[in-house]
Amino acid sequence: MNKVKRMIAFITALVVFLGVAFFKTGGTQTTKTNKIPTVGILQLQTHPALDAIHRGVVAGLKENGYVPGKTVKIDYQNAQGDQSNLKTMSQKFMNENAAETVAIATPAAQALSTAAKGKTPVILAGITDPAGSGLIKSNEKPGNNVTGTSGESPLKSHLDLLRQLFPKAKTIGIIYTTSDHGGEYNAKKFARICKQEGVAYKMYTLANTNDMQQVSETMASQVDAVYAPQDNGVASAMKTLINVTNKAKIPVIPAVDTMVKDGGLATLSVDQYELGKLSGEMAAKVLKGKATSNYAIKLITKGKMTVNLSEAKKLGYTFPDSVLKEAQTKGEVFK
Repeated sequence: MNKVKRMIAFITALVVFLGVAFFKTGGTQTTKTNKIPTVGILQLQTHPALDAIHRGVVAGLKENGYVPGKTVKIDYQNAQGDQSNLKTMSQKFMNENAAETVAIATPAAQALSTAAKGKTPVILAGITDPAGSGLIKSNEKPGNNVTGTSGESPLKSHLDLLRQLFPKAKTIGIIYTTSDHGGEYNAKKFARICKQEGVAYKMYTLANTNDMQQVSETMASQVDAVYAPQDNGVASAMKTLINVTNKAKIPVIPAVDTMVKDGGLATLSVDQYELGKLSGEMAAKVLKGKATSNYAIKLITKGKMTVNLSEAKKLGYTFPDSVLKEAQTKGEVFK
């Protein structure tokens, strides 16, 4: 009888022990499961266009269930144009075991891709020509841990707009930064379109933003109008460019609305915020398990008319009614 009682007591104790152990283990697993993921966002430098993309990424994540501080931790890093910072910050994300990273500007994407070593997902936010940068195999099938959105400018539309506004312009100056792959890609593609359309052009290059004053002064003496492509270096030195071209009474047609705000005359601009938002939506789907390797790159190629009335006044220029009406009703007007 005593043996039976001792056996019952032993079995009872064992059941209690196993129950407690199971409860603790389950609690630990629940804690791990509920741990919110970290998303690292790396931005090349501070600039209105890149800042707009950043805001869009956060909004896209939020609208798809990843609320900063609640269901996702966002580690935002800005390299302020320093290449060494890009490398250090990229490695920081890897050391923190970020669930994925988001790249704003090509140099940031290249740094993140190198640090990720084909493992941690990298989401591109408006990166021009990602295949040409070696980041992916193709837009349709990226083929590795990198996907996202591409900031492909509507270049033919930009040339059409320039010719509509300035039909008598004989030679167009195209300026870009040699160290910016996206800028070089856009500039050379724009030049090819000019050649196809029988429009004369001259190319001007910057090694860095410090070259803008001298190069733009040379350019202003040789052309009738300037095209400023989507290029981080040119965008950063836009005000220097405009100071020079205004003195020469030469218009600048840039690629994006933020460059119009900084003194460009007009453009058909892809919305940078919406581009970032689309990247945020893609980032959310990857966090939920979607594979990057066959997740096609997404593009926004339709631009909205954007004009700068203050710049037009400085140049003594009057916009055609159709252009001004389109900007007022469907686009943006800077006064």
